[in-house]
Amino acid sequence: MTEPGGGRDRVGFAPRVLAIPAAIGLALLILPLTALVLRVQWSTLWQDITSPEALSALGLSLTTGLTATAVCVVLGVPLALLIARSRARTAAVLRALVTVPLVLPPMVGGVAMLFLFGRTSWLGGVLAEWGIRVPFTTGAVVLAQTFVALPFLVLALEGSLRTTGVGYEQAAAGLGAGRWTILGRVTLPLAAPGLIAGIVLCFARAVGEFGATALFAGNAPGVTQTMPLAIYTAFNGAGVSQGSAVALSLLLLVTAIGVLLLVRAWRPEAPR
Repeated sequence: MTEPGGGRDRVGFAPRVLAIPAAIGLALLILPLTALVLRVQWSTLWQDITSPEALSALGLSLTTGLTATAVCVVLGVPLALLIARSRARTAAVLRALVTVPLVLPPMVGGVAMLFLFGRTSWLGGVLAEWGIRVPFTTGAVVLAQTFVALPFLVLALEGSLRTTGVGYEQAAAGLGAGRWTILGRVTLPLAAPGLIAGIVLCFARAVGEFGATALFAGNAPGVTQTMPLAIYTAFNGAGVSQGSAVALSLLLLVTAIGVLLLVRAWRPEAPR
């Protein structure tokens, strides 16, 4: 007798012919990545990754990615709490607004930020009077990365907060704990898996950001040229060599795989 949830139960009753398009879809996802790995020049891999141009792009990506992730934590944790503790209709509206950057083409996000912070905008004009220029600076890279990465942290944490509920918070409040104590010792520890997963996904998205950065921050080596921009520039015949571009692409691929492994490690309750 087969136990519930056993191997036979997992097979189900889907038509077997569906395995053909499923295999084609899987190949469409795997074969391009395999072609990338096969294109790597392993004999010069270390030299390609450590070239001055590649190191500059790598260092800038890590620095801005970590900074953007820190900004996302500072802004995203309160926003996730607001959504999770709001009434259903309010939470639905806020969640939809947070989700917009996920479905919005990154180029559109870059144009929108340029219109907000550019010299011809009201905010850009005010900042210019104070001697602050945002577009086409390293700060613009951080803002663009924050714009596209923030939803990942907010949605991951908000889902975890809704799952844990407020029962333990009410118990702590009944015992005399203050709001900050409850937040630091009850709410966030209970939602830690979602928070960690959100931070990891947020960092990966920030490091891999291209479209909004290209329009809002530009592609100046050492200033705004991150790894994705360096890869794009190399394949257009400038900047780092194509060997370095392939090596950096492999590095981003390894980073993405590492992110998936970390997220899975922090979700032990997920079905295997």
